Amino acid sequence: MSTPTHDPHSTDSTQATAIADMDEPPAGGSFARYLLRKLGGAATSMVLVILLGFFAFRMLPGDPVLKIAKERPMSPAQIAELRSQYGLDKPVIMQFWDYLVGIVTGDLGESYVYRKSVSSLIGDYLGPTLLLTATAAVIAIVMGLWLGQLSAWRRNTLFDKIASSTSLIFWSVPTFWLGLILLMIFGGTLQWLPTGGMITPGLDPWSPAGIIDVIKHLILPVVSLVAVVYAQFLMIMRASLLEEMSEDYLTTARAKGLTEDEVRRRHAVPNALLPTVTVVFLHIGGLIAGAVTVEAVFSWPGLGKLTFEAIRGPDLPLLQGTFVVFSAIIIVMNLAADIVYRFLDPRVRRA
Repeated sequence: MSTPTHDPHSTDSTQATAIADMDEPPAGGSFARYLLRKLGGAATSMVLVILLGFFAFRMLPGDPVLKIAKERPMSPAQIAELRSQYGLDKPVIMQFWDYLVGIVTGDLGESYVYRKSVSSLIGDYLGPTLLLTATAAVIAIVMGLWLGQLSAWRRNTLFDKIASSTSLIFWSVPTFWLGLILLMIFGGTLQWLPTGGMITPGLDPWSPAGIIDVIKHLILPVVSLVAVVYAQFLMIMRASLLEEMSEDYLTTARAKGLTEDEVRRRHAVPNALLPTVTVVFLHIGGLIAGAVTVEAVFSWPGLGKLTFEAIRGPDLPLLQGTFVVFSAIIIVMNLAADIVYRFLDPRVRRA
């Protein structure tokens, strides 16, 4: 009668597999916990933004009621009535409560300057900002990632030196300063392009002539945004790809007979994109917030110009509304970056 043999290697392997299965949580549950944790962080950030949006702007110098009173003669009684109309005669804690109720209900108050609902103003000015920033984001992402991977693959060549040095210069240039230079050269000296606004008055924006005119007005502000942002994408993509180029799997791919272009496109670039994804999402959110200075320089009728006009007031309800909207966009982009990165990188899924 034979006795069954005992294979210690088989037992160790089985135990190791069982331990690994116990340590690795189910994919669905793991993602749910990850998502809840990130949503909790985003909600906490949003609460802090709402608090800051109220108290920070109360510290701005200047009294909006007194500024309105300077623009037209008003008696002390009229000034007091205006202050009561805006709710500025209430204690700060009551003003804060009204602000919180407005945030929850979507009623952001009435603009002191425009005498319109802040929510309706943001809705009217959001479209031009999205048009400007979306156009700039697409061009900057495509241009930056494409030039970045070419620069890394051709490192230390003339192309790499020109691309890297140029991008470093643009990265260090303030966006508003570059916008002013472009405005003076192409809008003032050469008079090739419009100097401000979104469309020539009187044109239908949906007509062929109107669409062409909007594109002409877009060129200078888009170039101002793209020049700075693409440079950041280029340098990050270049650094990420240079790290991948020393990996063994690229040598294996070449040994299989793949050309250099195939090795770069199929293997190196997809892996180098992983750390770049987060930066792209973060900069998309920051691009919208950064449009404030560009829109002010080119008189682009978007949220940036609206915010600039609100600061001159100071128009507290409008400042609070635009600040919350800009901050919410950045928080949403950060959350999207975390979620997308988890799907792209298996190491994050196992963390």
